[in-house]
Amino acid sequence: MSPAVSIADRAPWLGDKNLQKLLAALSADGERARVAGGAVRNALLGQSVADVDIATTTLPQETVRRAEAAGFKTVPTGIEHGTVTVIAGGRPFEVTTLRADVETDGRHAKVSFGSDWQADAARRDFTINALYAEADGTVIDLVGGVADIAARRLRFIGDAEARIREDFLRILRFFRFFAWYGDGRPDPEGLKACARL
Repeated sequence: MSPAVSIADRAPWLGDKNLQKLLAALSADGERARVAGGAVRNALLGQSVADVDIATTTLPQETVRRAEAAGFKTVPTGIEHGTVTVIAGGRPFEVTTLRADVETDGRHAKVSFGSDWQADAARRDFTINALYAEADGTVIDLVGGVADIAARRLRFIGDAEARIREDFLRILRFFRFFAWYGDGRPDPEGLKACARL
């Protein structure tokens, strides 16, 4: 895990009272909820943030219960995969239960829900997309994404070829994300894996 980094001064959206209320509702009674993925990445890069996604330890039905108890509307957009869209203050937040892959077929995954942040990070595609932020802006980096953002380096998490075999669209994502966020030459291991597959 990297040294403490915060996005609090770079993420004005983090102060949204509805987002804070939702994070608090999902984090009560021993559960946890954090902002996840692209919003954290873009805040660290000083880029605009369009969507704020949330990862949580609450199971989907509990996410619905807690969000509705807090006064928000919920839509079961991908509930079988753990995702519930919560409409808070007119803004949608995709809230997804932490997951681990049980089976992958090159495009779709069968997942199991859990509470292991490391397992959830490890199933994501690139290190820069596997970052989380607490409600106060403290960044949780379990896979070296902060250093990769600083270096403008795009790297698969773990074995590049294995990550691509889980979802072949990651080949396209590798080049798209490198064009948006990378600098210099693409990661050699990722490039070789894309070429092989």
